[in-house]
Amino acid sequence: MRQTIVAGNWKLNGTRDSVKNLINGIKNGLDNNDKACVIISPVAIHMGLILKLLSDFSGIKVGSQNACANDSGAYTGELSCAMLQEYNVEYVIVGHSERRSLFKENDDDVANRFKAVKDSGLIPILCVGETLEERESDQTEVIISRQLDAVIDKFGVDSLQNSVIAYEPVWAIGTGKTATGEQAQEVHNFIRQKIAKLNQVISDKIQILYGGSVNGGNAKELFGKNDIDGGLIGGASLKADEFLKIIKAAN
Repeated sequence: MRQTIVAGNWKLNGTRDSVKNLINGIKNGLDNNDKACVIISPVAIHMGLILKLLSDFSGIKVGSQNACANDSGAYTGELSCAMLQEYNVEYVIVGHSERRSLFKENDDDVANRFKAVKDSGLIPILCVGETLEERESDQTEVIISRQLDAVIDKFGVDSLQNSVIAYEPVWAIGTGKTATGEQAQEVHNFIRQKIAKLNQVISDKIQILYGGSVNGGNAKELFGKNDIDGGLIGGASLKADEFLKIIKAAN
């Protein structure tokens, strides 16, 4: 049985005060009956504050929004996996659509970052997904296959073991649009079956998250689908009440 993951991606948001309020709001709303693995991925500058806020609480895991493929060196603005581990980070998002489109990370860049995360012992959340133009031209499976193959062809399907995949239709990020449960399930099933052709055990175990405008109103339907194992949450993760509704949907 795959555990549901509810992972919040805070992107470029948060002040010290808002981070304190958000973390405390989430902490206070969680209880022992909640079944989801809860992850928050804040702006890196707030990692120290969050480490302090969670020092007495184990119900929230910390993720990073990215990691460098290199351990050290002249890479201005980057963070290494070793640095992230010092702040109890357990998960790292790689290949988010905004990193691909705004910061021009190509499939090979994403694969190398994925491998660095794996080699460090952290857990990568590998993002894949298509734009609206690609979906409307029936390229969804082609695009997702290409993005997955960038990792599989270079490092083997075994590299997906103890990893997470997030399907994020780019057309549904920050737009308020979302795929129907059936549309999302269709793509998640495609991803799982693609992996199954190479390794059935990994396919059965790997958690595949949906990352397209998940909210408290649609989370239960999405999480109820066979191949959807939770969500990578953007805007809704910045509101404690809304994020908690999504977490409760996993129950």
